Amino acid sequence: MKTKYISIITLLFLTLSLSAQIDRSVQPKPGPSPKINLGKPETFELKNGLKVLVVENHKLPRVSATLTIDNNPIFEGDKAGVSSLTGSLIGSGTKNISKDAFNEEVDYLGANLSFSSQGARLNALSKYFPRILELMADGSQNPIFTQEDFDKEVNILLDGIKSGEKSVATISSRVQSALAYGKNHPYGEFTSKETIENIALADVQNFYNSYFKPNNAYLIIVGDVNFKEVKKLVKKHFSNWKKGELPAYSIPVVNNVAETEINFIDMPNAVQSDVTVLSTVDFKMTDSDYYAVLLANQIFGGDFNSYLNMNLREAHGYTYGARSGIRTDKNTAALFTAGAQVRNSVTDSTVIQTMLELTKIRTANVTAEELEIVKATYVGSFVRNIEKPETVARYALNIQTNNLSEDFYETYLTKINAVTIEDVQRVAQKYFSADNARIIITGKAIDILPNLEKLPYKINYFDKDANATEKPEMTKPIPVGVTKQTVIDSYFEAIGGAEKAKALESTLVTYEASAMGNTIVSTEKRTGTKYANETSMGGNVMMKVIMTEAGVFMNKQPLPEGMSKEMIYTLGTFLEMGLLNNENSELTAIELIDGKEAYVISTKGTIVSSSIYFDIATGLKVKETQTITMQGQTQNQEALFSDYKEFNGIKFPGTKTGSLGPQKVEFKLIDAKVNEGVSDTDFE
Repeated sequence: MKTKYISIITLLFLTLSLSAQIDRSVQPKPGPSPKINLGKPETFELKNGLKVLVVENHKLPRVSATLTIDNNPIFEGDKAGVSSLTGSLIGSGTKNISKDAFNEEVDYLGANLSFSSQGARLNALSKYFPRILELMADGSQNPIFTQEDFDKEVNILLDGIKSGEKSVATISSRVQSALAYGKNHPYGEFTSKETIENIALADVQNFYNSYFKPNNAYLIIVGDVNFKEVKKLVKKHFSNWKKGELPAYSIPVVNNVAETEINFIDMPNAVQSDVTVLSTVDFKMTDSDYYAVLLANQIFGGDFNSYLNMNLREAHGYTYGARSGIRTDKNTAALFTAGAQVRNSVTDSTVIQTMLELTKIRTANVTAEELEIVKATYVGSFVRNIEKPETVARYALNIQTNNLSEDFYETYLTKINAVTIEDVQRVAQKYFSADNARIIITGKAIDILPNLEKLPYKINYFDKDANATEKPEMTKPIPVGVTKQTVIDSYFEAIGGAEKAKALESTLVTYEASAMGNTIVSTEKRTGTKYANETSMGGNVMMKVIMTEAGVFMNKQPLPEGMSKEMIYTLGTFLEMGLLNNENSELTAIELIDGKEAYVISTKGTIVSSSIYFDIATGLKVKETQTITMQGQTQNQEALFSDYKEFNGIKFPGTKTGSLGPQKVEFKLIDAKVNEGVSDTDFE
């Protein structure tokens, strides 16, 4: 026991002694870069040109393999989408095994096997690897393209295109690429309904025959394998794959605009704006500036603590997150982007703050601390990644496909740590353009254009397909005699008659949807002064909202008083009853919803703001949007209403489409009742 006490005392004094010798006011100097012994995969090449890289790792009885066809960017022109269709059809059975048998065997062996127009990927237990590799080889070399599967995939692609037409993020991304590169460039073209309808099954077969070649392909195998056995398997299953000459294509030259300008795309349904500053730049992994650019981007907008995010999110509360990025490209111009999705009212302010931060990184030195922090981030990430066996193979592939030096990754950390403060400013000026950039904004013109026009940038207008267009019509005059009262009265007439609708004592509606493999049921009950909504998934109640004149409660917890006060107006057998008497709501505009004109009644609150859209032709409600802003954070919700159905003489929307997280969910009306099924206990 005495010895134990002596040891503790000795340790205590040793600790105090060491602490006394450290000057904690001085930041420790970084130690030398860790020595990287990355190792190299074993390699061989088949006579057809297929290059194989193998990394043995016997820690776990698993194997992964990736087939990468290193094609240059492919321009598809008026058949844009043919590569996507080709990728979705490869792996749908082969000339040797049916689609069902192929998929059933993969599932039975507990493996994952997928294909694309530029390769394939598998993951399997090592004992099943020989068979799964054989299936990969068979699927890659002997695909069958049937008209039935082709028609099915075309419909899926068309459905995706249709749903994307209402997505601000989808339209913004599409137009950004088209404007940055031009629609005659592989990176600037996009799939549309018209290009898909130009594609026939023969085009898919031709694309596969032209571009799916072994002489431009790499097969990377990582895991619990033996190199000699792998070599035998690969030779057996891939040697008959015929090499061929790849189509020649000259990629167009890409240029930035002469002077920074705003490119605006009107999305009348947008509840948020997408703001992206971008420019093209010549940037490759072989550039000596590569490491400095990585660090400069990280400081500017690459992570949470970056200039951009600290400004737009933390300081101003404009967005959930703001980021920048710059990617390398060995074939053509690379792209630098910076931006965020923000609420409409701060779109112009977001442009101002983004350009201020861009100017800052280009003209003011970063601090030594900022630089050391991002260096440490890269060092830590790199060291963690090289512990993974697949990293060795991926890095080896990068060296071959990007024409890198053999010691590129061995010297990576040394070159990261060698970047200076002056380097960061120099590369920011060279690669992060503030003078020849496009500020691409996708949003609702009527809400954001008036303030954008006050900024010192020329504004050019484009449609959803990146075609130049005229300035959007900001508003359409509301006809004389049309008021909030007449619009709501027309709505009540449309659903069954104003007198009948206003005389109802209660309503009960039940909607059902499927999402994430579960059935979701939403039941809403209303009286003149009370509201209850219960949402359940798989039979379990997820959320219950009760609203009375006393306040709003979610799962029995009261919402903030300010929020409750701004939501109380929605009480009534129909929301529109309260809307009529709400002093903060007014008829504000006429807008297009799916190409049809609708009156918009908007309610402005400090926390809760909403807009309700009524089809001018039918009088029916077709859309609701709601924006909740609290503590610098903004949440947007949208619901679409269609297919009205009559129950007991009153029409209710037969379909409500909204969001559940990132997923669009379609709720179907399964029951509706008036003046029955509702009691006071429902609101307790």
